[in-house]
Amino acid sequence: MDKSSNRLSLPASPREFGFYVNGACIPIGSREVFSRNSPGHDVPVTRIPKCTTDDLDMAVDAARAAFDDRRWSGLNGQARAAVLLRTGALIRERSEEIAYFETLENGKPISQARAEVAGCADMFEYASGLARSLHGDSFNNLGDGMFGLVTREPVGVVGIITPWNFPFLILCERVPYILASGCTIVAKPSEVTSATTLILAQILTEAGLPDGCMNVVTGSGSTIGQALIEHPHVDMLSFTGSTAVGRRVVEAAGRTNFKKLGLELGGKNPQIVFADADLEDAADGVAFGIGFNTGQCCVSGSRLVVERSVADAFAQKIQDKFARVVVGDPLNEATQIGAITTDAQNRTIMSYIEKGKAEGAKLICGGEQMDFGRGQYISPTLFGDVTSEMAIAREEIFGPVLAIMPFDSVEEAIMIANDTEYGLAASVWTKNIDKALMVTRRVQAGRFWINTTLSGGPELPLGGFRQSGWGREAGMYGVEEYTQIKSVHIEIGKRTPWIA
Repeated sequence: MDKSSNRLSLPASPREFGFYVNGACIPIGSREVFSRNSPGHDVPVTRIPKCTTDDLDMAVDAARAAFDDRRWSGLNGQARAAVLLRTGALIRERSEEIAYFETLENGKPISQARAEVAGCADMFEYASGLARSLHGDSFNNLGDGMFGLVTREPVGVVGIITPWNFPFLILCERVPYILASGCTIVAKPSEVTSATTLILAQILTEAGLPDGCMNVVTGSGSTIGQALIEHPHVDMLSFTGSTAVGRRVVEAAGRTNFKKLGLELGGKNPQIVFADADLEDAADGVAFGIGFNTGQCCVSGSRLVVERSVADAFAQKIQDKFARVVVGDPLNEATQIGAITTDAQNRTIMSYIEKGKAEGAKLICGGEQMDFGRGQYISPTLFGDVTSEMAIAREEIFGPVLAIMPFDSVEEAIMIANDTEYGLAASVWTKNIDKALMVTRRVQAGRFWINTTLSGGPELPLGGFRQSGWGREAGMYGVEEYTQIKSVHIEIGKRTPWIA
């Protein structure tokens, strides 16, 4: 670290990774290589193999063998818990390394990456207890001649496809719960942010996870991702990404083996602010809700639904917050908003800003590409005079762009909040608990925050309504998601003959 600037140093050369199958790292060899440049610095930081479909088949075969011979699913809950608990401890030991590569590849601020890694250790530690508490049910009401059991069994081999915005966090919202259920895994991270997924695979092996239970195959979504979705020996697939790609996942799964799906997709999430809220707290929360991870977050609060009587004053508070937020080098510990992760996403965000202006929205502040000499950065952007027909009000931008939409009544606020194809997350800011609970009940979203946003831990489930996805991750619900239910009927005593 450069002590004078409170900034971590860039690597002298890119770190080379192989892929991970059957408990071992497989070198790049003669495979093509994807070289990743840091989006905050424009320097090469990692080199990752572009795996082939044969590599994927090898990984799925390893996961299949590990599941079928019960080297993991056949262990008791205490044994599984011990591995998960040890994994959490090893994540904490290597937290600085993981956060560093998360920041290098993604462009998020190092302080945020560190907090995420600590939260990921929590996920494993919490899931260790769930491995011991997963259970079924019994029915002792079937009469003297019958006893019934309902058991939960692991679904089998699970494929995981994760995006580039939270490479480690989204992975760890799934892996410990999948393993707690007794399943085995083949993971396919985004090709631009693969490093921390590969590090986790190494950690799991060191923690005692049997070989073949966690495999990582790197490459593009169009080749390796598609092949994983369609693979006939994968029993369930967890996909996190856009709703548009989610539709293609559903279609592909239907064409092959009707594998079970868990989908966390897009969002156009409302932050509803009433005049009776603590407006200083609300302004800070709203700014955080759109600025966190540079707005590249499926649960970002990108629609500011604010009571008209305070709309102008509240917009000024947001503008003041945006003016003071620290945008810049992700490796600087003072940075709050980092770099845009990919060139394509940078272009997408800027195109939406232009579209907002063209459609008649008022650009209150931001909307500019920021020049720090290297890297790609966009200033936090606030639009007013936004109507529900505009693209910036309806479509997921996935960047630091906030649209103000005023309302005059509680009913109108709820209507605006629900006027979307999505239903991933929402926040409400008010000191009236009756109002808060009514809004919480009537706004359709899988996650809801009252007088806060983007908070939570491993105990509560994650997931969406409507076109924001299927299923739930994390918590006991997240373990049960990766199980299937079996009914067992046990006859007691002598059978009544069917044939005399």
